[in-house]
Amino acid sequence: MSWKSLNSKDETKGTASGFFDLLKRPIEIYVFIDPLCPECWSLEPFLKKLTIEYGRFFTLRPIISGKLASLQQNKVEKPEQLKKVWDNTATRTGMCCDGDVWLENPISSPLATSLAVKAAELQGKKAGMRFLRKVQEYVFLEKKNISEEEILIECANKSKLDVHEFKKDLHSEAAKRALQCDLKLTHEMEVETTPTLVIFNEYEEDAGLKITGIYSYEVYVKVLQEMLQKEPKPSVKPELEDFLMHYRFVANKEIAVVYDWSEQQAKKEMKKLVLKQKVREVPVKHGAFWEYIG
Repeated sequence: MSWKSLNSKDETKGTASGFFDLLKRPIEIYVFIDPLCPECWSLEPFLKKLTIEYGRFFTLRPIISGKLASLQQNKVEKPEQLKKVWDNTATRTGMCCDGDVWLENPISSPLATSLAVKAAELQGKKAGMRFLRKVQEYVFLEKKNISEEEILIECANKSKLDVHEFKKDLHSEAAKRALQCDLKLTHEMEVETTPTLVIFNEYEEDAGLKITGIYSYEVYVKVLQEMLQKEPKPSVKPELEDFLMHYRFVANKEIAVVYDWSEQQAKKEMKKLVLKQKVREVPVKHGAFWEYIG
């Protein structure tokens, strides 16, 4: 297995698109993430926009990665440092991650959280992604210890999972094997940090392209175009209220990125919906989040 590293100077090849590209999604994007990584959390706005504009060309495959052992050690030895990193990331990215959790309610077992995500995925990829998002909201916004079983079960319930099955799968061999597969894939693809995207085109099985870290949205589009060998037009964005109805709970930053607005403009548009009693603002330490109630 091989891949190219990201080079934003590469020129996109503008070849003609094939009819059959429209019938199936030729691109697979492996997203290597850690549920406790604030940088992974800050990737969310770009993944939402990429899915809305170009999701007809690709499938996302979240892979649980991360240095679980080193995070566990830092939790014990350097809670102040973790708090500082999280708060700085929130200020820089606009995606709130409240570092006070490491002082007030530290995550006791990162491994338990990762296993829970794999347990949720046993109910399907979409169920796993809903659960992962809920877990991230609980830790980054609500400062919950997302390694406690009762919190994980609460997340499963709010993610509309089969809670009975989730409880059984939480300590199952199937969840452990799934996590081992993810960690093995992380090693095989030489992923050292999160977030990392590895993008494959099924027509070029031996070549992938690896993107490590966070880039501007335009870079992800350029890479996707390079892998497709064409420059497709982005899909029409949904109406704001339809977007909110679908996702239910979103950051102001996510709205701004998806709709090409400033964060001030996004907030202004959301205030209009507050007046119409369609959404409510959820107070967080950094930035703003909105919950659809319409």
